[in-house]
Amino acid sequence: MPSILVVDDEPSIIDLATLYLEGEGFSVRRAATGGEALDQVAAERPDLVVLDVMLPGMSGWEVCKALRAQYGQLPVIMVTARGEEVDRVVGLELGADDYVVKPFHGRELVARVRAVLRRADWGNATGNEVDGPHPLVLGDVTIDPAGRTVTVAGRAVGFRAREFELLWHLARHQGIALSRSQLLEQVWGYDFLGESRTVDVHVAHVRQHLADSRSVSIETIWRVGYKLVVNAASQTPEWSATRPERNGRG
Repeated sequence: MPSILVVDDEPSIIDLATLYLEGEGFSVRRAATGGEALDQVAAERPDLVVLDVMLPGMSGWEVCKALRAQYGQLPVIMVTARGEEVDRVVGLELGADDYVVKPFHGRELVARVRAVLRRADWGNATGNEVDGPHPLVLGDVTIDPAGRTVTVAGRAVGFRAREFELLWHLARHQGIALSRSQLLEQVWGYDFLGESRTVDVHVAHVRQHLADSRSVSIETIWRVGYKLVVNAASQTPEWSATRPERNGRG
């Protein structure tokens, strides 16, 4: 039974989230402050944190930053009352996996929790499978869809689930310009209520991960979107002939 930590200083919001999440089989923990949230994560390590931005004392942004520094891949959904783009963008830049705007319906929260948990388990919330058992070699970048690993210039680089899916999608369409709306649809899914700024933030993260590559880059196509390009002088993109071990799975 997945455990969800809901962090909010409004009891009514926690009650609403608890009602719907427990109704769908989740175990719910509660916290009213950032400090309490960090203590609970350290003690019980939930599967996902639903985190309000506006908390007394330590803000949700500060909590998110601390969670990323200490727990890396722990999924976080930010909750904002204002609905302003700046809140959502800051949350995404700090490493949040998704966001919900107050007032929200309980079913929307449940849907987003399920989607983020599927991605955290390396599942696919959109039906757009990472379909290929063999690593894809693009110059000095190797992308292994079986192990969900990326090597850049001989060094393993950690990608979050959504960042990996974005890189993988761009790599499979190497040299093709993809619009932000296409990327939202194909990487985030039809049910993602996001906007193009979400894509921009994640592309910026992927670019940072690829910074040491002399072969691969992501170009901005004005008024269109993005495309992944491979330096013509580098190795031609190819699928590795060696199938990676699948831990006994066929």
